[in-house]
Amino acid sequence: MTELTHLDKQGAAHMVDVTAKAATEREARAEAFIRMLPATLAMIIDGEHPKGDVLATARIAGIMAAKRTHDLIPLCHALNLTSVKVQLTPSQQPCGVHIETLCKLSGQTGVEMEALTAASVAALTLYDMCKAVDKGMVIEQVRLLEKKGGRSGHWQAG
Repeated sequence: MTELTHLDKQGAAHMVDVTAKAATEREARAEAFIRMLPATLAMIIDGEHPKGDVLATARIAGIMAAKRTHDLIPLCHALNLTSVKVQLTPSQQPCGVHIETLCKLSGQTGVEMEALTAASVAALTLYDMCKAVDKGMVIEQVRLLEKKGGRSGHWQAG
């Protein structure tokens, strides 16, 4: 197993020093799924939610979250993201919304946490906007799908 990079020799947490690393193109894709009642999904699809366009709001929240990951997760570097995409796809079977994110940059460290944060916050935003009509929604399958670039190269979920 590889050593944990966020711990020093004494076991204390620290931010990884990426000063000497070369800037390379990097990208990461992540996903999440929020399961909900068919009536809740229908309200979203039909644009009948009293709070407005739920999918557009969740998309913007995901983009904003990716840009603020370093404020939310200790030891993450502040990154100059060059692209953040959040795609929300309603699904009838299983009933809910599939969220897929893509983050890109040219830099010294990866963007996996930004892609995961975008997917998570988009899902949380959907939950927040719809909780008045469906408190039983479940956020699941938050995971990294793929990462490219950097010293470790290309990785894809099986």
